[in-house]
Order: sequence, then C-alpha cells, then structure tokens
Amino acid sequence: MSASDTDSVRRHMERLAAEGVDVVRVTYPDLIGTERARDVLLDHLPAACAHGLAFCRAVYHTSPQGDTVAVAGGLDAGLPDIGVTPDLDTLTVLPWEPGVATCLGDVTDPATGRPAPESPRDLLRTVLGHWAAQGLRPVVGPELEYFLCEPAPDRPGGWRRTSDARGVVYTAGLRADPDNHLLRTLRLLRDLGIGVTSGNHEYDGGQFEINLTHGEALTAADRAFRFKAAIKELARAEGRLATFMAKPFNDSGGSGFHLHLSALDRCEDGDGREANTFDDPAAPYGLSATARHAIAGVLAHAPALAALANPTVNSYKRFGPDTIAPWLVDWGLDNRSAMVRVPPERGSGSRFELRLGDAGANPYLLVAGTLAAALLGIRAGQEPPAPLEGYGYDTARSAVLPMSLPAALDALEADTELTGLLGKDFTAAYLTYKRDEVARFQRHVTDWEFTEYGYHL
Repeated sequence: MSASDTDSVRRHMERLAAEGVDVVRVTYPDLIGTERARDVLLDHLPAACAHGLAFCRAVYHTSPQGDTVAVAGGLDAGLPDIGVTPDLDTLTVLPWEPGVATCLGDVTDPATGRPAPESPRDLLRTVLGHWAAQGLRPVVGPELEYFLCEPAPDRPGGWRRTSDARGVVYTAGLRADPDNHLLRTLRLLRDLGIGVTSGNHEYDGGQFEINLTHGEALTAADRAFRFKAAIKELARAEGRLATFMAKPFNDSGGSGFHLHLSALDRCEDGDGREANTFDDPAAPYGLSATARHAIAGVLAHAPALAALANPTVNSYKRFGPDTIAPWLVDWGLDNRSAMVRVPPERGSGSRFELRLGDAGANPYLLVAGTLAAALLGIRAGQEPPAPLEGYGYDTARSAVLPMSLPAALDALEADTELTGLLGKDFTAAYLTYKRDEVARFQRHVTDWEFTEYGYHL
C-alpha cells in the first residue's frame, strides 16, 4: 500500500474504534448472489488491505448444498486461491450487531492480478466500461420482494408463511403484519445506509416489498446485494426465514426483482451537468432514440437474459397465465402486463422498468445482463415493435420466453452478441455451474412425484 492508502486505513480504524467497532466483516457476492464473508479484527485490517484475504476460488463453484461443481479453474486447477481486498469506501456499521462494521471486498486472481472471471461485481464493472465508452452513465432502481416465514416442522419444507391473510395487497400496519416486521426492518435498514425509502405488504400472505433509491448502476447493485443479505440476517436473528426464492409456495404467487433503468449523458452546454438521455418530448412516446434502442435491445436478447434474470429451476414456476409475471417478450406504456414497462413520468424521470427478473436473481448479474442487452440495442440502432395495448399474455401477439432453465441456458449460450459483452470465461463458468444444477434436479425425486405415483403405480 502507498503512504496515502496507509493513512486512509488508519483514519477508518480510528473512526471505527471511536464508534465501538472492533470487527470488520468483509463480504462479496458469489456466483448466485449470496454473501461470502470473513470477520477481521480491527487491528488486522491494515494487513487485510495490504495483502487481501485468501479464499478458495471454488467458492464461486459451490452449490447451495455445499457441492463443488467442476467449473474450469477450480477443481481441475487444484482449488487455487482468490484474494479479497476490503473496499473501505463501502464501510458501514451494522446497526443490529454491536461492535461490527461491514464492507464489500474486491476480488482478484493472484495468478493474473486481474479480477476473477466469476466475480459478479467485476462483470458489472466491465459492462459499465462499455457504456462509458458510449458516453453514457446508466442509472438503476431495484425493486425486490420476499417472503417471511416461520418454523413449521409439520410442513415438507419445514417453513410456513408468517401470515395467511388474503386481500391485504399494498398495505402497511398490523392488518397484514401482526408483529410489525416491516417497521422494525425499515428502521434498521435506514440505519445501515443502503438507500431504503419505503415498504409495504405485497400480494400474498407473509410477502413484503421494500424499495431502494435509484442511483449509479454499480452502487445500486451493491445496495441490492446488501439489502438481500441484511433481510435474511435480520430474519435469522428472530428464528425466521426470509426467502427471495422465485416461487416458494404452490398456493401463492412469486417474488419479483424489477429493475428501473435510465441513462445520463453530458449536456451540450458544456457546464458539466448531466441530462436523462432517455427523454425527448418530440420523439415517439416521449422517448429518445437512445431509450427506444435500449428497449429494443432488451427485447431482442430477452431469451438469453432470462438465464440471468430467472436463474433457478424454480424461477420458471413463477411464469404462466394470470401470474402477473412476464413470460412473453413485449413492452408497453405504463402496462404492468408487459415484460418491459415504461412508467408515465418523462423529463428527468424517463426510464423503463424490466419486470422479467425474479427475486432470486444475483443483483450484479441481472443489472449487468440488462445493461449489456440495452447497450447492444443502442449500438445497433434497433427500434422496438409497437407497444402492447391492453392486457397482455397473448401468444398470438408476442413471442414466448424460455419456460425452463435449460431452455434459457441454451438461449444464453446461443446469444454470442450478449455473451461477447459478458465475457467468454464468465459465460463458460456460469453455464457449467447452472447446468450442473439442472442435472442434479433432474435426478432428484420430488414430493410431487411420490404423491402422484407412489400409491397408484
């Protein structure tokens, strides 16, 4: 580290010590967007910043059940290290864990000195570099839903929703949230400083949505990642389970991860201001050519994008008629039945909302994939078809998205334009990892199968 870096670390340590902090939790996202971490005693923070923290690279290749998938660069290479260096610009004190602060970590491959190919945060940085070369700076607003569950040993999965109340869509207070989970969580997340603004009960019993402010794309993805980790940790502290799984229950809808996207560029007057480049009052629909091209790119690459936006076997059980989840490739003006919705605001609020993603998506990969698809549309100058009118979900009007994870993975592999932006090494690792997930599922005997066949066959 340079002398200035050493001084910066010292100042952070002095500030943290004054706040009673003696541990720094360094975290980073794995390939599926869950949190990997190490707790570092404050006195050892300078060494962690100077030399990094060693983790096995195969952590990126480890399944949710702890199996190591044979992705190139892991098992075949003898399980080498990656290095994780604390990003002290992201330091924040954990409001619910006395004496602990947390920060994100930057991941490098010691053999090359470059970011690890599987690092989701660095993949997004790469895609943002392509946007910067176009003279544009994307702005992203994440919206996430989740279910809050409590132990239920008599249920097959061991959990049930905390409430079975019906008809309490878009409500707050005790009517749908008997012990004020939402209020308690909002206040703690506010103190975490990740840009939480508001929240409400969602469509189904025990389902909630908490909104985050929009912002620069990498920061927005960071905040969405930390939001998901925080929600799950707060639930664990109460002996509960918060799940962002796409569709955890047969008798309820799924949880979405909607993404609002706009872009800024420099104003022509040269005073350093930036303007929303998606806005153009004189253009069709009040959307600039850049906005329309971006929408066209997302539509064109939607089948491949589904592999990142809907990344699990379970994801595709969220799709289907009357689910209010998009399963057709279309767009509309303030139309929530479309995959891409353009909200009514214009001017500085001009944007589109991608409704494709489910809450199980890795925030970094969803943002990176969406930005890559949009940028391809901008570069190609593509125009979208006429917007959807009325209620959608009509296969006579719009193409059907992949309806299974294998189909989506095949679409991703076939989309060489999109994977060209995402990178060969990342794409190969992701496809190998996810196809192993599919193979394990296809070998597994489910409860449904025994119920359906066990007695009669």
